[in-house]
Amino acid sequence: QVQLVESGGGLVQAGGSLRLSCAASGRTFNIYYMGWYRQAPGKERELVARFNWSGGSIAYADSVKGRFTISRDNAKNTVSLQMNSLKPEDTAIYYCNAASLGLAANYWGRGTQVTVSS
Repeated sequence: QVQLVESGGGLVQAGGSLRLSCAASGRTFNIYYMGWYRQAPGKERELVARFNWSGGSIAYADSVKGRFTISRDNAKNTVSLQMNSLKPEDTAIYYCNAASLGLAANYWGRGTQVTVSS
């Protein structure tokens, strides 16, 4: 099992910034992907940004490219998401995710609310 603990989030005005962090513990040797998803009210959960943990490649949703930056600390098994130039449409619950290759194991954090006011 892998446990994911998120921190950060909150309320910010449009154009502002927030930083999310996620710490993984447990059987982290099995992690191949680690990153962030979000789910807005009435919408499906979507990928925001994700690391391929071994190769270091990164995937971003088109809607956040140039505004959000994902980073990692291998030694601490943490990933962070720096969110700049936030927009009201970024309002959602943000979930940390860790998954094994092939998604045989897929873990989620509890989620943290991000609200961007206009």
